[in-house]
Amino acid sequence: MLRYRADVKTLVFVATYFVLVAVQWIYAPKALWLAIPLLILTCWFSFFGAVATHNTVHSPVFRQRWLNRVFQIVLTLTYGHPVSAYVPGHNLSHHKHTQTRRDVMRTTKTRFRWNLLNGLLFMPTVGKDILNADMRYFFAMFGRNRPWFWQMTLEWVVFLGAMGVLLALDWQKFLIYVLIPHQYAAWGIVTMNLLQHDGCDQDSEYNHSRNFVGKLVNWWTYNNGYHTIHHMEPGLHWSLLPEAHAQRVAPHIHPNLDQPSLLAYLFRTFLWPGKRLRYDGTPLVLPSEGPDEEWIPRPNETQGDLGAVPG
Repeated sequence: MLRYRADVKTLVFVATYFVLVAVQWIYAPKALWLAIPLLILTCWFSFFGAVATHNTVHSPVFRQRWLNRVFQIVLTLTYGHPVSAYVPGHNLSHHKHTQTRRDVMRTTKTRFRWNLLNGLLFMPTVGKDILNADMRYFFAMFGRNRPWFWQMTLEWVVFLGAMGVLLALDWQKFLIYVLIPHQYAAWGIVTMNLLQHDGCDQDSEYNHSRNFVGKLVNWWTYNNGYHTIHHMEPGLHWSLLPEAHAQRVAPHIHPNLDQPSLLAYLFRTFLWPGKRLRYDGTPLVLPSEGPDEEWIPRPNETQGDLGAVPG
């Protein structure tokens, strides 16, 4: 049933998210010593659902196609956005056109002098462009990729229906136990793009992505810290990334792009000294920023014309 045994962890993490939401919804703990840690855990596991979504659109969890479609609906409920929507913005825009004007989430869109604001506001800065591209792609696929179109529609219908029911049952519980974790998950998964690509060299064979190689962060995030090898071979299952990184990336990449600690990198980059630097330690000079370049096909074009193939 599972393509890789390691995805038992994926199923356990997804189930944990729903258990956390259910427990809080039923018991609504009032004591802050319990309520706050439970909410933080829910935010984390909603984010892990977003990471699992990223993994799933690259390497499906199950052998059976119908199970993968059902699982996409389940994942949609964990992080608050249709899984199919990950395909246009991530697979087809970011992966194929990394850090160019066809990448709707390129890091050069954030240009604050105070680098902490670049980290905090990256998601709202690029969010509107991602949503607009998703919707244009959605309507473009009605006549081009009907299976994807209807799967996306189903995920939206189930998600909005479930959120509507929960909102009607108790709007306060919905806000605290569902909406806040979903917003954190969306912010976290998009912001990871800034951490993994800002100041890197998109034209380099190896130095186009930053890696976080600490064992703890990678255990929790399905080895999502190994980003260079992921861009080199997006379909490689997450359980195989550390070994592939060690063999194919580590001997060639600039040493600054293998960060041993995510927390230490966050502190240096956004707090002290808080400078926005290239991977080699020199100041990052931002290029002139123009509007997004269209990559979604018009009626007389194909995905191949624009260098993208629907996933």
